[in-house]
Amino acid sequence: MTVGIARLTLFLPEAHSLKEKRMVLRRVKDRARQKFNLAIAEVGENDVWQRALLGVAVLGSGRRFVESALDEVVRFVRGEAEVTNVEREIQTMNDTLAQNDLGFTSR
Repeated sequence: MTVGIARLTLFLPEAHSLKEKRMVLRRVKDRARQKFNLAIAEVGENDVWQRALLGVAVLGSGRRFVESALDEVVRFVRGEAEVTNVEREIQTMNDTLAQNDLGFTSR
């Protein structure tokens, strides 16, 4: 199992109030969820009108798939808003180790 997370910093020059910012973010998040089936949420800069931090999480069976999915999500968000920074982290868990950590035994 592989988990990929990303934090995207957005600049929203067209937002002149928190209400406008929320409308833009809702559109971006809803479209991303619909297109990629992922977890996405605003994780920072909540009270700043023209800046936002989005957290994205993707889960898959292989590292290559997760890296590709994160690349596509970043490309998609760049088409919806101005992305000024992207941070990523990918963790791969050994399935046998994960099962043993949960108290399961391999058969």
